[in-house]
Amino acid sequence: MNGTARLLLLAAVLLLAPASAGAHPEDEFCTADSGLDPALCAALAEADKSVELDRESGNSGMLDEAQRERVRQSIKLDRPWWKTAGLYLKLGFEHILPKGLDHILFVLALFFASTRLKPLLIQVSVFTIAHTITLGLAAAGWVKAPGSVVEPLIAASIAFVAIENLIAKDMTPWRPLVVFGFGLFHGLGFASVLLGLGLPDDQFLTALVSFNVGVELGQLTVILAAWFALHRWFARPWYRQRVVLPASFLIALTGTWWAIQRTFL
Repeated sequence: MNGTARLLLLAAVLLLAPASAGAHPEDEFCTADSGLDPALCAALAEADKSVELDRESGNSGMLDEAQRERVRQSIKLDRPWWKTAGLYLKLGFEHILPKGLDHILFVLALFFASTRLKPLLIQVSVFTIAHTITLGLAAAGWVKAPGSVVEPLIAASIAFVAIENLIAKDMTPWRPLVVFGFGLFHGLGFASVLLGLGLPDDQFLTALVSFNVGVELGQLTVILAAWFALHRWFARPWYRQRVVLPASFLIALTGTWWAIQRTFL
């Protein structure tokens, strides 16, 4: 299989991937394989069992959403903080690798913007600051945005950054500001996942910080993997033509399709 065929195959896989591969559903269920905090799951399940069946109304005996939130806030976890930190560190990392295909593509688009270290560090730093701000604010309940708005914008951010790679040979002066703005929306996406996983009220800060660190480690892993795979060819005259442009084109195509899919389909 030649290089062109491989790129076409990769494009088909990305475009045909279901929306859930890059989206952040708000209706995750408390099951063994959902990735939810097991301690919170156990407490909620116990509370569900304690609800008496209303025979006249045919109530199933399950807690409604408001009741579940009150139970969640009242839970006191019988585990040390470092176990909570380890759990949410793992959940944050897994949200990027292997679950966060949209965030992976965004980080790769940043990577392909330049072969120099300084522009990459600037972009990653402003992206980290931005998504940390909105992740914290949204997790605390101070900022809210519907997934129907956030998810298409995340997809559009992927397309925009990748398209700019096709036009500019190095990082543009306005690129950090653009990345910061998009990072705010990515932070809201992270927050929707974190809230879906469940945040223990008595170890809120530990869980929040650990999840964010896990996300950063996931993003750093993506960047390091790309660097180790490609750095030997940075100085080659054909690197941009044969690597940066085809990769950025595929990322832009995927981001555009996701934006359309999440908005209209």
